Amino acid sequence: MDRDATAPEAGPGAEARFQAEARRRLPRNYGAFVVHGMLGQTGFRLLHAPTFVPAYVEMLSGSALVVGLARALQSLGMFLSPVVGATIIEHRRRVLPVLLGVGGAMRIQVLGLGLAGLFLADRANLVAVCVFLGLFGLFLGMQGVTFNFLVAKLIPVERRGVLMGTRNAVGGVVAAAAASVGGRLVDAGALGNGYAATFLIAFALTATGLATLLVVREPESPQVMERSPLGARLRQLPALLRSDRGFTFYFLARALGTMGRMSVPFYVLFAKSRVEIGGAELGDLTLAFVLSQSTTNLLWGVLADRRGFRSVFVISLCLWILSAVLLMSSASFAGLVVVMIGLGAGMGGFMLGAQNLVLEFGSREDLPMRIAVANSASELLGAGGLLLGGLLYAAVAPTSVFWVAIAFQAAALLLVLVHVEEPRGR
Repeated sequence: MDRDATAPEAGPGAEARFQAEARRRLPRNYGAFVVHGMLGQTGFRLLHAPTFVPAYVEMLSGSALVVGLARALQSLGMFLSPVVGATIIEHRRRVLPVLLGVGGAMRIQVLGLGLAGLFLADRANLVAVCVFLGLFGLFLGMQGVTFNFLVAKLIPVERRGVLMGTRNAVGGVVAAAAASVGGRLVDAGALGNGYAATFLIAFALTATGLATLLVVREPESPQVMERSPLGARLRQLPALLRSDRGFTFYFLARALGTMGRMSVPFYVLFAKSRVEIGGAELGDLTLAFVLSQSTTNLLWGVLADRRGFRSVFVISLCLWILSAVLLMSSASFAGLVVVMIGLGAGMGGFMLGAQNLVLEFGSREDLPMRIAVANSASELLGAGGLLLGGLLYAAVAPTSVFWVAIAFQAAALLLVLVHVEEPRGR
């Protein structure tokens, strides 16, 4: 892959100046990332939690298959856009403007979810929900590449674990409070549609969070890739995978582990079949999930800085599997709360480990495409898995989707343990 060798700023001196400026700006940028996580992630946690959106779609459609389809459309969008996002940023010396634009587009979809619930009839609203989730996933895929690249560019590797853990922890505390309020809004039918009211709160929080990134100061990258057409970059992907065996096995393991998400939308549907759950209970389960996911992320971050993100990937995946097994035997609301705590911790750690481990393979210039190909593969299998999960839940047995997901997660665990060494030790 050709680099921009003609750039006037390329060379050891330019790299030294870049590193010096990044270190000088570190306190300011670190603080901005924390505040962005506190507010910017809050609304997205409500959308990603295995409670509000699945329950909302089931209420509108009455079908577990449609629940899987709606989430699959989101994953499909997240599959389609990362490589496009990489080609947009990999030749740019500054990527923050792209992140702000894509982040704004994501938040418009959250606003659309809220407004559709207020002004559209159920059938039209269901279609709108699916469309907005698909578009949300499309922009989320681009944002994942851009944001992770910016973090890798501005934050030293030994400081990323605590940063990401702190972002998730403080963001989760706010999200947990919002989830509790959202559950009460659902029961009260606020604004005529409590779910829509909850999404509007999510939009307000995430929009405020995005504005905090305006204070980030990003130095220009001393070396970037030459601008290439999308088709040319796609033809280079096989060589990218062959160039690093550890990255290739990580890539496969992350994709298999992401198949575990096939069961996530059906956690709350299964729980509702075992225990009576209303809006308040839905809010409490979301509270338990989000609060656990957030607070344990700080611990996962400390572990990552000390032992590497590979350890976080392995341990959290084990916890996710164990919690899914416990879900199938839970028959009380208190038991479901415990399960949601375990699921939140396991899923949160898996996402933290999977999304940050990729940052430690390869060079900075290749990083956008490495992030993109890992994200795209994961979301492609994630989309297919969600459709498969809906079919299994509706046509075979509710527990079948959980066991199939666990099988994929176990395969991912085995691949990492056998074939992926801690990249920080290279």
